[in-house]
Amino acid sequence: MQILRCPAQLQLLEETLWKSLPTSLPEHRDPRDYYINQLAVFYRDKGALQALLGGTEAVTRARAFQIMGMQDGLDEAVQEVASARGLKVETIQHRALISPEPPQPRRQMPPGLRLEPVSPSHVPLLNATWALGGNVRSRAFLLGLVRTLPSACLLGPRGRPVCWSLLDGQGCLRHGYTVPAWRGHGLTGVVLAAIGRELHARGFPVYCAVRPHNTASLRALQAIGFLPQPGTFYMILGTPK
Repeated sequence: MQILRCPAQLQLLEETLWKSLPTSLPEHRDPRDYYINQLAVFYRDKGALQALLGGTEAVTRARAFQIMGMQDGLDEAVQEVASARGLKVETIQHRALISPEPPQPRRQMPPGLRLEPVSPSHVPLLNATWALGGNVRSRAFLLGLVRTLPSACLLGPRGRPVCWSLLDGQGCLRHGYTVPAWRGHGLTGVVLAAIGRELHARGFPVYCAVRPHNTASLRALQAIGFLPQPGTFYMILGTPK
């Protein structure tokens, strides 16, 4: 890992990212929409986190939010500040995994399926099957992801998605799903290999977050080259009471 300290190098990195990153996700002004009001937290000193949460408008009772991070103490600090400001807080824990190389599927794509990007017309199905979805806000959020970020799906004989994956606003693969009738056929590896090749070609990391109790997904991901990372990946949802 190279740590950039030179102002000229940092400016060059900024220019490169602006040229390489996809179009920004659409901005929503709904104060109760924690899907789009996302914050990513990186810090070394817990005191810096407490200053950020307590001394800024990052966490306010007027706006729902979603904070993601892996640093120790993040969950407790956010819970303390958010509760004091009258927000309802839910913490969802994940295991983070990273694929140093493009994922390698263990099986070939079954006959009758074809690989395609996820289409906006597929969003109702994605929304209905997502554990945090099923509402108007989640549908708008997923539509924004599909329109702006890389994705892949396998279409069945009738043209309906049977397996898919897409990136979230932080570049994390958190929206993967296989319909029950097609599980056990190695489809996840085929889909993630397609996205992984594209991300690696652009110089972006391939990482994902999975619920700790989802042992089937954890095994499937490790089988195609993902490596579990230490610590806990927190997704903290805050909504006005």
